[in-house]
Amino acid sequence: MKTIIAAYSQNQSGSRASVQAALHTLLDVRWPSPQHVKACTQLLSVLQWVLSFLLMGTVFLLLFTCLFFTSFWPLPALYMSWLIFDWGTPEKGGRSSSWVRKWTIWNHFRDYFPVQLVKTHNLLPSHNYIVGIHPHGILCVGAFCNFVTRSTGFCEKFPGIKASLAVLAGNFRLPVFREYLMSGGMCPVTRQAIGHLLSKNGPGNAVVIAVGGAAESLASRPGLLTLTLKNRKGFVRLALQHGAHLVPSFSFGENDLFQQAVFEEGTRLKSFQNRFQKLFGFAPCFFYGRGFTSVRSRGFLPFPRPVTTVIGEPVTVPKIEQPSSRTVDAYHAMYVQALLKLFNDHKAKYGLSETDKLQIL
Repeated sequence: MKTIIAAYSQNQSGSRASVQAALHTLLDVRWPSPQHVKACTQLLSVLQWVLSFLLMGTVFLLLFTCLFFTSFWPLPALYMSWLIFDWGTPEKGGRSSSWVRKWTIWNHFRDYFPVQLVKTHNLLPSHNYIVGIHPHGILCVGAFCNFVTRSTGFCEKFPGIKASLAVLAGNFRLPVFREYLMSGGMCPVTRQAIGHLLSKNGPGNAVVIAVGGAAESLASRPGLLTLTLKNRKGFVRLALQHGAHLVPSFSFGENDLFQQAVFEEGTRLKSFQNRFQKLFGFAPCFFYGRGFTSVRSRGFLPFPRPVTTVIGEPVTVPKIEQPSSRTVDAYHAMYVQALLKLFNDHKAKYGLSETDKLQIL
């Protein structure tokens, strides 16, 4: 406004040219473009997700511990009382919230990479399923986006199917974080929790398991096509005991989201990882991705690279309450063959060459 007033003062006749020049100067402000706003929103959505999974449980545990020694001690005391009362809920189906799973923020999360879900066969709501998701990756981005959030259209593509992602049971011992996980339909990867969903929750359930676990996450890095699956047969035994069909799925691009430091056997850091895994059931990964301000800088955010999860053809499994080892081995071999077929049929569509092969350890 001062610029406009000055223009009028210098020329009381109110020269139209000077007024237009003043307005042009006033309005010549560089506002963020829609593309910049969209990119920033996507970045923030991924940031909150990473921080939630890496820090939420620890932060609330420390916060409640500190509050016990202050005048606010009734707050953590009440929550701990509730926690004792509610301890077994994650093992009995949890408390899924459609509202949380439909948050708009998950659409921005999906578009950051982007993540896509591809259906190849129907899943009938009259059956239960165990879906194996491969590879594990660092933070299971494909599994979370497709089976926890509603952003990629799982419910529309598989009507009548309720998906539950099974994660480490230790996560459900952390205050508040356990409520966050249950709201997304997640459950502990334990026999009791999976058995409840497959036997006492009616038909139409799909329990999603990252079969490779911690061992596979330690081997996750761009360009690597190695799965830890050869001796992972517990999920097959569970499927036989409950008559749940086995469904292979593969997330193309999952291993390209982070870089990871890989240590040789015998080094101190490798020994530390092995001891940590024996004590806590998982091994810490030393990984990095992009920075918050630039893709070229290093940070803890995943690289914005496409992830496409393809769900394959179900392997029909009979119900056998006490399956023999030979039976488990037979259906495990059938599952592996179905997974390899899925990978080979779709690898050329999602950035891999015909010579790329999936190695199973």
